Amino acid sequence: MRNQKNLKILIECAVMIALSAALSEYAIIYRAPLGGSVTLFSMVPIIIIGLRHGCAWGFGTAFVYSLTQFMFDVSKLSGWGVAGAKNMMICALLDYIVAFTVIGTAGFFKPALNKTRNRGKKIAFASAAALLVCMLRYISHVAAGALIWHAITKAGNWNEYVHTVGALVYSLVYNMQFMLPETAITLVAAPAVVTALSAINIKE
Repeated sequence: MRNQKNLKILIECAVMIALSAALSEYAIIYRAPLGGSVTLFSMVPIIIIGLRHGCAWGFGTAFVYSLTQFMFDVSKLSGWGVAGAKNMMICALLDYIVAFTVIGTAGFFKPALNKTRNRGKKIAFASAAALLVCMLRYISHVAAGALIWHAITKAGNWNEYVHTVGALVYSLVYNMQFMLPETAITLVAAPAVVTALSAINIKE
């Protein structure tokens, strides 16, 4: 029975990874000039896994999703050729593996979400989970930008702004241009997430 339940969850996770990957690739609202994009709810399916099944499943699903993001983007990044092997590894870690695996932190809110029957509180918890996920992802992108992409952008003279500020400020501003709207869109989905979770629980 336990194996059957785990198999069911595994299939659910696979479906959600596929849905998130499709949204991240084909539901792009804005693509930043040097990497990063605003998508239509691409993180939401992974957040739902965390809220439904907890941290273990959430982090596992988010990690696999991070690998799909890396595979989708690696062939498109013009900066890889000038980054060097060491910087490429750091970028892969911070801009992809860490940045998307942290979506699994939504699982920390599963106990609080299940404990209350108040819809308003459920929406608040789902919103808090989405906000935490986005903040952690933003921090990871900022770290990658400050450590690697500021110098590469400056050396390549890819924009004028990079010459006017330091690495940290540049990275904070650059990554904000896509993570701020991405966060807003993800937060907007919180009521729908709660409704979906309630409907699934009723069916089960």
